[in-house]
Amino acid sequence: MFQRKRINVAVLLALGSALSGVAMAQESLQRVEVTGSRIRTIDTESTSPIIVLSAESIRADGIRTAEGLLNNLPQVMADFGGSVSNGASGTATVNLRNLGSSRTLVLINGRRMPAGSPRNVAADLNQIPVSMIQRVEVLTGGASAVYGADAVAGVVNFILKDNFQGVEVDGSYQFFNHQQGNSVASIVEARGFALPGNKSADGKVREFNLTMGGNFADNKGNATINFTRNQTDALLQSERDFSSCALNPAGATFTCGGSSTSYPGRFFLNTGSRTVADANGTTRPFKAATDVFNFGPTNYFQRPSTRYSVTASAHFDINDKVRVYTLNSFHDDNTVAQIAPSGLFGTDFSGVNSIKFENPLLSADWKAQLHASNQEADTPTTFNKPGDTADLQIARRNVEGGGRQDHIRHTSYRTVTGVKGDIGAWSYDAFAQIGKVIYQETYKNDFSTVRIQRAMDVVADKDGKPVCRSFASGVDPNCVPYNIWSLGKVDPAAVKYLATPGFQKGYTEQQVLGASLAGDLTEYGIKLPTAKSGVGVAFGLERRTERLQLETDAAFTSGDLAGQGGPTIGTEGEYSVTDIFGEVRVPVFERMPLAYALNLNATYRHSNYSTGPKTNTWGSGLDWSPIKEVKVRGSYQVAVRAPNVVELFSSQAGGLFNMESDPCAGDKPTATAAQCANTGVTAAQYGKIVDSTAGQYNGLFGGNPLLEPETSNSMTFGVILNPIKDMTFSVDYFDIQIEKAIGSLPPDGSVNECLNTGNPAYCKLITRDSKGTLWLLPQAQVISTNINVAKIGTKGVDFGLDYGMRMGDMGKLDFSVMGTYLLEAKAETQPGKGAFDCAGYFGTTCGNPAPTWRHKLRGTWTAPFGLSTTLTWRYFGNAKNQLTSDDPQLHGDVAESQSNIKAVSYLDLAMGYKLTKNITLSASINNLLDKDPPVLNTGAPFGNGNTYPVVYDALGRRVTLGFNAKF
Repeated sequence: MFQRKRINVAVLLALGSALSGVAMAQESLQRVEVTGSRIRTIDTESTSPIIVLSAESIRADGIRTAEGLLNNLPQVMADFGGSVSNGASGTATVNLRNLGSSRTLVLINGRRMPAGSPRNVAADLNQIPVSMIQRVEVLTGGASAVYGADAVAGVVNFILKDNFQGVEVDGSYQFFNHQQGNSVASIVEARGFALPGNKSADGKVREFNLTMGGNFADNKGNATINFTRNQTDALLQSERDFSSCALNPAGATFTCGGSSTSYPGRFFLNTGSRTVADANGTTRPFKAATDVFNFGPTNYFQRPSTRYSVTASAHFDINDKVRVYTLNSFHDDNTVAQIAPSGLFGTDFSGVNSIKFENPLLSADWKAQLHASNQEADTPTTFNKPGDTADLQIARRNVEGGGRQDHIRHTSYRTVTGVKGDIGAWSYDAFAQIGKVIYQETYKNDFSTVRIQRAMDVVADKDGKPVCRSFASGVDPNCVPYNIWSLGKVDPAAVKYLATPGFQKGYTEQQVLGASLAGDLTEYGIKLPTAKSGVGVAFGLERRTERLQLETDAAFTSGDLAGQGGPTIGTEGEYSVTDIFGEVRVPVFERMPLAYALNLNATYRHSNYSTGPKTNTWGSGLDWSPIKEVKVRGSYQVAVRAPNVVELFSSQAGGLFNMESDPCAGDKPTATAAQCANTGVTAAQYGKIVDSTAGQYNGLFGGNPLLEPETSNSMTFGVILNPIKDMTFSVDYFDIQIEKAIGSLPPDGSVNECLNTGNPAYCKLITRDSKGTLWLLPQAQVISTNINVAKIGTKGVDFGLDYGMRMGDMGKLDFSVMGTYLLEAKAETQPGKGAFDCAGYFGTTCGNPAPTWRHKLRGTWTAPFGLSTTLTWRYFGNAKNQLTSDDPQLHGDVAESQSNIKAVSYLDLAMGYKLTKNITLSASINNLLDKDPPVLNTGAPFGNGNTYPVVYDALGRRVTLGFNAKF
């Protein structure tokens, strides 16, 4: 009977709940295939570091999402997930070594996943049912020559159950328990905003799983199927005191800030900004300290979602040399991302759209203010008789209509079918794979810019009733006047008229044909005389096609939706790549003095892309055990990654970027008049430019079909020690460097470079609007489209320790720790400027906090009477604001409250009890002490709710109750 097995040996030696799966070689072990190599060997240690998350470890984590499991690892930087609302893609992605999710390859049973979405091509971890995971293997040293050049940062391989027998029912109920009392609560209360009370249980997640399987045909085959349903409740930022208002730094503390797109509105006149004071249309000066809009409470801290998945696998041994197999999966995920209301985001009323004197909604005070504004214009005019007009910009929130809601749905289908087997010393595997992800999006509660202009252009009909000019002329019979000139006068029918949905749809599709052959040449006598084992080889070929299409409706394509920051334009493209790959492993010494084992391996892959590039990727590795208890390992790899479909073909369109402030804005700009002139500021504008209080500015982003491949070099070097039985210690150094990295010039970097040098290469990227701002009007933008511009590098050291101790009648104690010390996280994003280092920093350029030290320490006691108890300590070291760096590319002025994030420790407790032979009860509490996250002003997408919820435990104590029954 066919007996091929994979790396389950490594799981058994991972010491129960151990996180770092370091397995020891034993002569009697069967040869297995390890992630990162296609050559089967009895040595389950790779030349590159591998982390194994066992099923026991996953249960102890108490987390029911694949993204959550991975984000707890020190080697992983948090990426898109369920806590991202502003700018959400609806997917969950993994980012190894902080090199970007597009450089992390995700596999299921050794086969690559399709692009997760036409908006974000990284694999969507939401497609993976946690209850089906047998283990997770994370290779962090790069495996580009083995799997493809997009494995620059490493590989995450989810091994699913495929030989299940019986029926398993698994259910979990999760909620957050939180006691309010953050130090910023008094600031929120003083500003007059409502404070939430303590939460006994909110943000609930309910999951149900059913797995069935069995052998057939006299145990020659097995079929397994899993059904999963996950229901996640919404949780608003208003439900936590520290996120109840959008914080702005104020020295050592904060103030409740917000957005200039406010309620009841900010009206930009030449005499200064004004707002509405009362129902009679009286005006008063706009005061930024108190009138900015608190956009925080409406945002989702946890997006609601409903997810279904079906996963079915089967295999059948035709004989002892041939096994046919298949894996089929379906997943459907609906989620909603809600952010603050739409409105008039600095809508320009000038020229033909200017405000008309005969508008019956204007009060006498408004007419007087507009007249005074006209008198201050470069060319003074009046506003006191019919026919007069006034130019005006208005920023006003649609509080009457509620938050903008982005309804996102991903539906995926994936099937893998193949045949594999062993013939003598050779093993073969040939397969075909098809994957498709269907994307649908409906964006609700946004305003139409065309309808805004019509609803604001109001005249009196023959009866003196205010009507839209377009209604009176018959151009738009549905138009309803939008009366924002007085408090409380907005007609609900006007809100309904202005609210315009946007629709997007699309898909990603992947087709793969592959075949590989691996052999142990020992029986052919192909071996060195100093070794007992022969040379191992593997080679094969693969043909892969990637397609992507995104279609947008007229509202998105034209940029008519006011709250989008610009148009969203459809994308379509595809490429194919043909790969030829090979691998060789040479045992050099075995059972010799100072060479218990010494092995060399080499890998090579040639890739031919339909878009033009022909690339070569190769790697080499060594592992040396001078004695059985000590192993030294190292690897070196050179990879060439061709751009993906989105990087190549995504349409160029406007969007938003974050910047601390515009150095040329305010009545006392931090930049000189000469510097600001480099960026397009006129002498008349200097000292009068209104800044964005939300810290968001307009950019132009998108793809570039002329992109070239990027190249990378990665090196790892480590030592594994087994000093005593059941103890393994490992330390591994890593160094990954990427040249010609695909990215874009950071918009804030382009602004600063233009300011300081006047270099036309940067200054030509900046366009200010007629008011001198980089955010108020649509023509303002900083170009930041894809180019081969960056150099990226990271260096660090991983540590791992596993120890298991049997305690006789008291059961067993397992202990593990893994940690990463980050030495460098360098990037050169502006050619010739040199690299800056983000290790230990966070900010608009550096992104999420990247502490120099992170670790996860865990101890598990397994009692003989069916009880297991696990205590975990997660530690995030301190991180400093990039503005505190001495590097001139990062340095800047920073408030004390923004300067530093202190180290954070979390304790997690998990317990499981085997009630009967078939029934197990479990409970876990993550963030046992209910610690608040670090609080500071952050930017989207990964900053949300005055913290980094993708990095820290933002919502308090998470309680998970579980039930498992096997029959």
